[in-house]
Amino acid sequence: MALDKIDRQILALLQDDGRMTNVDLAERVGLTAPPCLRRVRSLEQAGVIRGYHAVCDPALLGFPITVFAMVSLRSQAEHDLALFERHVAGIPEVRECHMLNGEIDFILKIAAPDLETFQRILTTHLTAAPNVASVKSSLTIRTAKMAPGVPIDDAA
Repeated sequence: MALDKIDRQILALLQDDGRMTNVDLAERVGLTAPPCLRRVRSLEQAGVIRGYHAVCDPALLGFPITVFAMVSLRSQAEHDLALFERHVAGIPEVRECHMLNGEIDFILKIAAPDLETFQRILTTHLTAAPNVASVKSSLTIRTAKMAPGVPIDDAA
C-alpha cells in the first residue's frame, strides 16, 4: 500500500493519540471528516493500523516488576522455535516475545507483581520448558523511554 503525506500524518497522530476523534483528526490533516474516516478505514483494512489500545501503568495495576529474559534454545529448527513461541504465548506475564539473531534466540518482556512470582515463572515455565538451554534475566530498574509504534516521517 502506497502511503501519501496525509496517510502518514494520520498514522502519526493516531499513534500518539488513538482516542482522537475523527473530526479532530480530519481537522489536523486538512480534510473533512468523511474522507478522513475512509482513509482510516482503508489503513485498518490494509493492516497498517492493527488495533487500538490503552497504555496502562503497570505499577498502579500491581505489576511493578519488569524483567527482560534472554532465552537460548538447544535447537533452532522451525518446529522447535514455533513450539517455544506457542509455549510463551500461554504465559500471561510474558508481554512480549521477540526472536533474535545472534547468541540469544528470544528476548521476553515479563511483567510480575513481585520477585517471587517472577522466580516461579522462571523456574516452572521458562527453564523447565522443552528445548530451553538457558535463561538469563535482567531486572528493569527504571524506564527512560517507552514509545509505542515507529517513527513516522510525514514526507511522502
